[in-house]
Amino acid sequence: MATAEQLHESVEGLTITRLLRRNAQQFADRPALTTGLGPDAGTLSWSQLRAEVAALARGLTVLGLNRGDRMLIAMARRAEHWIADLAAIHVGALPCSTYDTLSTEQIGAVARHSGATVLVLEGEEQVRRWRPVLDDLPNLRAVVVLDWNAAPADDPRFVGYTAVRGATPPDDAAFEELTDAATPDQPLTLVYTSGTTGDPKGVVLSHRNVIHESLMQDRLVPVPDHPRSVAYLPLAHIAERVLGIYMPICNAGHVTICREPDQLLPTLLTARPHGFFGVPRVWEKLTAGLRAKLATLPGDQAEAVTQARKTALEVYRLRSEGKDLPAQLVEPLEQLDAQVMRAFRAAIGLDDCRRAFSGAAPIPVGVLEYLASVGLPVYEVWGLSETTGAATVSTPEAFRLGSVGRPGPGIEVREADDGELLVRGPVVFAGYLQADGSIEPATDAEGWLPTGDVGTVDSRGFVTLTDRKKEIIITDGGKNIAPTRIESLLCAHPLVAHAVAIGDRRRYVTALLVLDEETAPLWARAHGIDTADPEELTRHPEVLAALDRAVADANAMLSRAEQVKRHRVLAGPWTAETGELTPKLSLRRRAIAELHAATIESMYT
Repeated sequence: MATAEQLHESVEGLTITRLLRRNAQQFADRPALTTGLGPDAGTLSWSQLRAEVAALARGLTVLGLNRGDRMLIAMARRAEHWIADLAAIHVGALPCSTYDTLSTEQIGAVARHSGATVLVLEGEEQVRRWRPVLDDLPNLRAVVVLDWNAAPADDPRFVGYTAVRGATPPDDAAFEELTDAATPDQPLTLVYTSGTTGDPKGVVLSHRNVIHESLMQDRLVPVPDHPRSVAYLPLAHIAERVLGIYMPICNAGHVTICREPDQLLPTLLTARPHGFFGVPRVWEKLTAGLRAKLATLPGDQAEAVTQARKTALEVYRLRSEGKDLPAQLVEPLEQLDAQVMRAFRAAIGLDDCRRAFSGAAPIPVGVLEYLASVGLPVYEVWGLSETTGAATVSTPEAFRLGSVGRPGPGIEVREADDGELLVRGPVVFAGYLQADGSIEPATDAEGWLPTGDVGTVDSRGFVTLTDRKKEIIITDGGKNIAPTRIESLLCAHPLVAHAVAIGDRRRYVTALLVLDEETAPLWARAHGIDTADPEELTRHPEVLAALDRAVADANAMLSRAEQVKRHRVLAGPWTAETGELTPKLSLRRRAIAELHAATIESMYT
């Protein structure tokens, strides 16, 4: 495991532009980006990717994109998104990917705040949603459109991506000068927070931030050289920016792009990644897939898997408690994994996965234990956009159930007097972008960043989260209650996709339970219920009785003030499009309170 000093030495002097050049020179023919599946898949090698970046960078300078400018990208996950982002970096501009779930009002707010001079849009849908705000952007010089047919003929600000790419002939010397001009502490990218508790803020990250984060994860949980990975989250999400863009540049990996959420499983089966990050909802869906697979196995195979799972789970729990592993468990487990479990994990394409992380929200312990029992231990991480993603990391050598791991090398975490967690170190961002283009630091005089998360740091350095500081429930009796603990217990039941604890400034705690659109029908069928309709299931006596028991089980583990007094069952699904979730699938509590106000009030009347 790398020490802080070793990691600092590895990072010093590096920039993303120079690492991309290294890849194009030393690993020229190795795959960098693959888009699509099967015979329709297309792959760019590292030399081809850099050549495309160079061509677009030349064109962007012709459009007037200058060092220090901001450039917004509204595009799906496709190779051109990567190319546009990296081209802006070489120019010295600050690229920013936007969430495709933004409303026109939100688009306008982000575009105006960023002071963007260039927009890069994909096609008709993006043009339709962005065009109403263009006249309110005084700094706008050009709108680059990938699908030229979608560009309005009467607006001279629009220009085709292909025309920009071919605007000037190659100039290798000039591009190498751009490559060398970047410095480690230069702003690299702009990430707008998803705004779970307020308006999004523009987080500015440097080359040093993202390279330290990338090399830190590689050193803490090693994967093979030139590792395979899958990019499926929005590139506006800090996790995907690190894992899908910067880390593969740092380790010359091979990214397979998953363009649509429903293509994740086929993409995993094709790419068989060495590392995978999932928000809890994704891990829950993959667990459901493994459970379904186990149910279809013949009796002898199912029994072999079940016995292997028992051994793997025993080892996982011992390791979580920091205990020594008996030799009589370790050797059989290695054999069972090779003979039984690896083939079982292949059903979800993670048979080669060496590094599996979960973050962004609490994950039910039952999900972690199930995945560990099939030889796929998932380790929790914690961080923010402001900490370039993970500030704490759980590793195979150091993890504890219920904890989000320990600070990475060179990173410090401590508790403030009110329990808020503070972070300091090389992953902490430069500051928030201001409307005038300046960057305002958010750290104190000693470099500590208040995270807004409440938690504890134990004597071994393990960090445990309690809640978001702004989301703590304070009942009208003055009790402080952490909703995520309640919600995590409720989500342990397979029927529940999302749980929301409510009770701020109220007499008692209540909860909204949202049925899991995938596992609820399976549960119903297994219990002899002859409907899979979500609305009908929310009223079915057996479903309601099961959820009554789930609430009772959760209450048995909670203090009297924390216990859920009433609950309501909703059909869902909840998504970023319906408004209840952020694009990274975190609960948007303010929106939930507004969207479901009548249901909530019914629990207090």
